[in-house]
Amino acid sequence: MTPTLTVDLNCDMGESFGAWTLGNDAALMPFITSANIACGFHAGDPAVMKQTVRAALRHGVALGAHPGLPDLVGFGRRNLDISAEEAFDMTVYQLGALAAVARAEGGQLHHLKPHGALYNMAATNAALAQAIAEAVYKVQPELVLYGLAGSELTKAGEKLGLKTAHEVFADRTYQAGGTLTPRRQSDALITSADAALAQVLRMVQEGQVRTQQGQDVAIRADTVCLHGDGAHALEFAQRLNQELRAAGVQLKAATPATAK
Repeated sequence: MTPTLTVDLNCDMGESFGAWTLGNDAALMPFITSANIACGFHAGDPAVMKQTVRAALRHGVALGAHPGLPDLVGFGRRNLDISAEEAFDMTVYQLGALAAVARAEGGQLHHLKPHGALYNMAATNAALAQAIAEAVYKVQPELVLYGLAGSELTKAGEKLGLKTAHEVFADRTYQAGGTLTPRRQSDALITSADAALAQVLRMVQEGQVRTQQGQDVAIRADTVCLHGDGAHALEFAQRLNQELRAAGVQLKAATPATAK
């Protein structure tokens, strides 16, 4: 008998700040299985963190810390020249903050996924990847470390014995080697919902993705990232959830059983 495919649908959330509102978190919650919650460096604040944790708990959505670079103006998407020690320190700080909020609300963290530039830097920089993985290992080693599929970050986590979830993206294009096309390039984003859905289904069902160079590369899809701040984010999340289920794919947060 063919085993049932299982995948996690994660979404970056809690990225409002003070009087500034971003995303449609409340509406998206029913269609995802895990939430990556901003911890105050690139977005979010204590009140937003609490509200997002509460909403996730109401919907049975797994809680994840989403630490980023200390760059509110740039939304954490600008590379900063940080050391491995700084990466470790800021990960510990932000992880601890969200863990405390989750505990105060009667929940507990399930995973950690770096945000934006920190995520992309750790995907290719072994020293930064090691620092982030060590921060998770020393604070909450039971957490699942989310990282770009096949990246330095997932490799670092696995070397330490952490559970890892290899992440793929619904709305991003890929380069040779399985890296994401940089956002500064005009072809970085997939704007067609149909094309994004087709890409996800192929990555989940076949373990393959077509690069911008026209080649297929193998890719591991434990968890699929949905961006909640797009104009059609809610509609896309609904369609993806429905089409994966219709294809016989089970949706649940990444667990030790998904770590192949």
